[in-house]
Amino acid sequence: MNTQPEEEFEEEEVELYEHYKLTVDKGQTLVRIDRFLTEKIANATRSKIQYAIESGYVQVNGQTVKVSYKIKPGDELKIMLEKPPRDTEVYPEDIPLDFVYEDQYLLVVNKPAGMVVHPAHGNWSGTLVNGLVHHFQNLPEMKGNEGRPGLVHRIDKDTSGLLVIAKAEEVMTHLAKQFFHHTIERTYLALVWGELEEESGTITGHVGRSAKNRKVMDVYPDGSQGKHAVTHWKVLKRLRYVTLVQCNLETGRTHQIRAHMKYLGHPLFNDAMYGGDKIRKGTQFSKYKSFVQNCFELMPRQALHAKSLGFIHPISGEKLFFECDLPEDFRTVLERWENYVNFE
Repeated sequence: MNTQPEEEFEEEEVELYEHYKLTVDKGQTLVRIDRFLTEKIANATRSKIQYAIESGYVQVNGQTVKVSYKIKPGDELKIMLEKPPRDTEVYPEDIPLDFVYEDQYLLVVNKPAGMVVHPAHGNWSGTLVNGLVHHFQNLPEMKGNEGRPGLVHRIDKDTSGLLVIAKAEEVMTHLAKQFFHHTIERTYLALVWGELEEESGTITGHVGRSAKNRKVMDVYPDGSQGKHAVTHWKVLKRLRYVTLVQCNLETGRTHQIRAHMKYLGHPLFNDAMYGGDKIRKGTQFSKYKSFVQNCFELMPRQALHAKSLGFIHPISGEKLFFECDLPEDFRTVLERWENYVNFE
């Protein structure tokens, strides 16, 4: 018979790591916390959010809450998990990249639609940056922008086109100043819904996170929220129900063109986030509906392409300018619209 006293084991305290932190906007309406977080966090299902809340991983103002809790303006929300957040180390991957220009100081790359620019939650691999660190050693990083070597600016995952990449710290600093002072020349091509009344114009309106959905940007013309944003546009081709426009950025806010064109009443063709993935102009005929749906399938993304990029070389002082053609999906849809208009 074992006469040894039983050992007492204390339950090991689980260390939690902060993964998300956000403050509820002043204009936010009362809404259940599980619904709120599902809208705010990319790739998170409502069932996963509910499990996290029930497991005590979600804190509001430092306290755990129930799934039925309704968030209020000013609430401080944190999601704490047992595993530490992914580190900022970027792992090299042999990803084919389209280099438009390269010298010992910088390079210009033509990013395809569908490629994420840098690793982040939900996209830790397969990004442009993963490909860059495979090809180049010791790319510089901006202070406070760790995990994004070489990047001076970025474009959305489903936007195609040109990006400039810095190979040296002094080059990155110089290019960043050009972006800050709005001296970088950037031209985008966008296919938008509807027929614009004027031939050209300028959209001026602060761009900031929507109070209803933080994945979406809203325009605040009174300047009450967001950051100053200016987009210059001109019509290139009128195609009855859609219009091909050229957009030149004076500033570079997140989703600037997409938010500004929606604000103007002309969302980008097939831009699901901003309402362009539905028929906004045209007829009720089934033939037309089938035609538009076919175009959506040919280009399952917003019709936006970063066509040209111009800047001063930080070392030589030379003015550089680069252009790239429309990708096949955009070009094909544009041809379909031209044919539809000409033969309708």
